[in-house]
Amino acid sequence: MDQVVQIIHITKELSGRWTIPILLSLEKSGGRFTPLKNELQIAPSRLSDNLKTMSNAGLVQHLSPFERNHPLLPEYQLTEKGRFMKEAALVLSSSEQQLNRGFLAAKAWNWPVLMALYHHYHEFNAIRQLLQTATPRILSTRLGQLHEGNLVQKILVTEPTPKYTYALNPDTEPILKVTNHDLFSLL
Repeated sequence: MDQVVQIIHITKELSGRWTIPILLSLEKSGGRFTPLKNELQIAPSRLSDNLKTMSNAGLVQHLSPFERNHPLLPEYQLTEKGRFMKEAALVLSSSEQQLNRGFLAAKAWNWPVLMALYHHYHEFNAIRQLLQTATPRILSTRLGQLHEGNLVQKILVTEPTPKYTYALNPDTEPILKVTNHDLFSLL
């Protein structure tokens, strides 16, 4: 698989309101459900749904009653893939702090769109083709939000036919260069 596609896949898999916080907090809570819920200030049903999704994705493993510290209390641990994704989550968290635009990974497609732009996919259809499963509506919404957040430039090209192209803002690109390098080094 092409490394750019791998980076896009990693950033897509880390998208979502709770994925990165759960990955970064799971081991600190000892893998226990209630301490994790309390640390993240998350509703039990939301945490349960997210852990189930992450388990299906191979990021966490639900321990059997015989493997737990207490047989009646649910416990989880990171899988090998989960530990890898935790390292990638640390890279994205660090980049988000440098960008100072809030928790970008909370919304699906923010990071994949930013990484596509970093890798010189500047036209809407080229970005859409690279991201494959992003609908035109969500892609248009994310590009608009990233433009409003001053991370992306929207450029009108009039020749040969009028269309918009997109590029990273000059102050965004150096941070994404480090992000890209750090994610590539994990592969």
